[in-house]
Amino acid sequence: MLTDLFADIRAEERLDEGAFVYPGFAASEAAALHGAALAVAAVSPFRFLVTPGGHTMSVAMTNCGKAGWVSDRRGYRYDRVDPLTQRAWPVMPEIFAALAGRAATKAGFSGFAPDVCLINRYEAGAKLHLHVDRDEHEFAFPIVSVSLGLPATFMWGGAARTDRPRRYPVYHGDVVVWGGASRRHYHGVSPLKAGLHEVTGACRINLTFRKAL
Repeated sequence: MLTDLFADIRAEERLDEGAFVYPGFAASEAAALHGAALAVAAVSPFRFLVTPGGHTMSVAMTNCGKAGWVSDRRGYRYDRVDPLTQRAWPVMPEIFAALAGRAATKAGFSGFAPDVCLINRYEAGAKLHLHVDRDEHEFAFPIVSVSLGLPATFMWGGAARTDRPRRYPVYHGDVVVWGGASRRHYHGVSPLKAGLHEVTGACRINLTFRKAL
């Protein structure tokens, strides 16, 4: 766990205009955030979504808040009802919204009040291809991403898919925020390496906060 022990002495990093990595920003609350994520998953379980093209994602996902991001043969979208349970998604825990608001404010985006949190579970080999978050109602609000558990490599690209991505290690409690001029930049996660973490076990949990509706 040496990477966790030294997370708080790494310097924050500016990726682009309006985009930052904040090492250890959520470290003091990480265990509580993980517990809250598991409580959400106990109501709306993790599942592997299918893309419109028929590909099954390697990352397991659930949601909380006023809506949830879903994917199937009909396309990508936000839905107020969990298609797995046929009930409303769990309410977003207060600790989630408060942390997201503080991180956004630190990055220069005050007043951010997310209405959706995507909860992704990465196990060994799981990855997220370079993509742009474009299913939200509008793009005036930032994205806030919180890493819990096993370390991962966050890929940060540019405004065009062909822009070569830069790679940044993210550890337990790290937060990445991007908005403004960087809001529609490509980003992703490299395949997760196998390991064990004292809080999450053999996986990484990622919380992604958005203003979607």
